[in-house]
Parts: sequence; C-alpha cells; structure tokens
Amino acid sequence: MSRVPMIALPIVLFLLAGIGVVPAAAQSLNDARAAYERGDYDAAHRGFLGLAEQGDADAQFYLAQMYRNGQGVPQDYVEAVKWLRSAAEQDLAIAQLFLGLMHYIGEGVPQDNAEALLWFRRAAEQDDAAAQAILGMMHRAGQGVPQDHAEAAKWFRRAAERGNTTAQFNLGMMHRTGQGVPQDHTEALLWFRRAAGQGDAKAQTQLGMAYYEGQGVLQDYAEAVKWFRRAAEQGDAAAQGLLGLMYGSGQGVPQDYAEAVKWYRGAAGQGLAAAQYGLGLMLEGGKGVPQDHTTAHMWFNLAAAGATTAADKEVRERSVRARDRVEGLLSPEALSRAHRMAREWKPRKEN
Repeated sequence: MSRVPMIALPIVLFLLAGIGVVPAAAQSLNDARAAYERGDYDAAHRGFLGLAEQGDADAQFYLAQMYRNGQGVPQDYVEAVKWLRSAAEQDLAIAQLFLGLMHYIGEGVPQDNAEALLWFRRAAEQDDAAAQAILGMMHRAGQGVPQDHAEAAKWFRRAAERGNTTAQFNLGMMHRTGQGVPQDHTEALLWFRRAAGQGDAKAQTQLGMAYYEGQGVLQDYAEAVKWFRRAAEQGDAAAQGLLGLMYGSGQGVPQDYAEAVKWYRGAAGQGLAAAQYGLGLMLEGGKGVPQDHTTAHMWFNLAAAGATTAADKEVRERSVRARDRVEGLLSPEALSRAHRMAREWKPRKEN
C-alpha cells in the first residue's frame, strides 16, 4: 500500500488558505454576522457573545450595537458602552467612533464632550472619516476644546479627501466664508461639487447658490435651478424656497406661479421664514393659488415670528409690513381665525 507523503504543517496551512478554508473563529464571526443581517438576532447574539467574551473586538462591536438598538435583547445603553469600550481599547476605529458618540450624546454614560473628543481623535488618527468630520465640527463649535477654525478645517480636509460628504460640505462653507482658511470661492465650489455629486442636499443647494450668485463660476440661473431642484426633491427647505423664488421670478425657468406656490409651500411647512413670506405674497395676490387674505396673514405672522437671526432681518421687516397690510382687509372673525391658525401651526419634517 502506498503511503501519503508527510507535508510540513505550515505548507498544509498555506495550501488550505489557497482553497478558501476559513479559521474557525473567523467562520464563527461570519456566521454571527450572517444571522444578524437576516434578522435572526437570537443566533447572532449567541455567536457574538461567545466571541466577545473571548476578546474578539469585531464581535464586541456588533454586540454593543445589538444592546444599543435593542435587537434580540432589551435595549441597554450601559451594556452597549461596556462592549464598545472593550473593542475601542483594542483600537477598533469604528468602536472608538461609537464610544465617542455615546459620550457626546450621553447614552449609557454621562454626557462628556472632552471624553467624546478623546475617542473621536483616536478613531480619526486611524483615518476614520466620520470621526475626522465630527472632530472638525467640535473644533469649529468649541465643544470639548477651545474654538479653533483652522484646526476644524484641517480635520474637515482629511475627511473630505476620503470622500466624506459632511466634511466636503463644511470645508466648502469654510472656504466660502473664509473661516480657518483663506476665502476662496473656487475652492468652495470644488468641495460643494464633490459632495453634491454624491447626493448631499445641502451641498447641492450651495452649488446652486454659487451659480445663482456667480461665485467661483459664471452666473447661470438654469444651472442654479438644476441643483436647487435636486436638493428640493430631497426635502431641503432652503432649496425648496429658492426654487419657489426662481419660478416666481422666471429666473432660469419659465415663470410659473403654481409651481412657485408648490415649492414655497414645501419650505414654508418646514418653518423657513423666507418661504413663508413668499407663500403669503402668493396668497395675498392670488398668484398660482386662489386669493386668501386670512391664510396669507397666518404665513406673514409666522414668518415675522420665525425670522429671528440677523440675516433674516429683512424678511422679518417685510413680513411685519405685509401682515399689517393684510390685517386691514380682514373682518374681526377672519383675523381671529388667522391668529388661531398661526397658534396651532406646527412645522413638519420632510423625508
């Protein structure tokens, strides 16, 4: 009988690796992940727990997520933090990111910006783009650290170069305003375009504004409308209000009051004061909608109350004048109804 030749163990392992044999621990993790993804949380919990207790950082992270979300187990933020910390201390970047978020929000631990910053920084130094973007926001706002726009721009740039749309948008805004970096509309446009191309609604709105104002690019109302529309269809209130303005004035599109009303209404319903004022004007004049002074008064009243920032000063002043103008046309009963409508109105969030 012929004998099978003996092969050294390392060579056997090498050959086995070449035909796709997975180590038992890795296979167990894959099995637990598969159970998690198909919604079999009992099997997933058993698999992750066994591996987590053996010190597997990936399993510890998944287990933490199950406790945080209440998937197959009672929701338990304290338990989630325990497992996140175990994984984070093994330098798993995503666990460091989420542990930072738990400290930032105050879930399972006392809210603590300084501790959040520590974990975000550890993840950011491993090139986690989300952590880098959050670090940028914390430095810009002065949360857990002294406010530092230059440091914020540094972290935004690192995340932006890795494709993070939040960082790309924020870096674009910093270049547009000259915060932490030299003001540069061309550079701002570059970052807005990158984020807009990935579907970021706020960046699409800012890209539209760049074309509308001719900042960093030739003024082009039709191109502005294109980007406003993309953002507006995602529910961005600012873009909806601007699209309403474009249709009302006939800039970049044929003038269409009914279309203007449609977009103003979407933004006004989300609480955008400028759009509430614009919708009030349409109702007052009967443009694109039946004339309705009572509802116009309500929108003017809401716009005047909601325009609270220095940038909204002109909207507030115009809304007050319009409200007072329309008020003189209302009966006491209609005026009472307009005030009641304004009191009962609540903003809505679009998907």
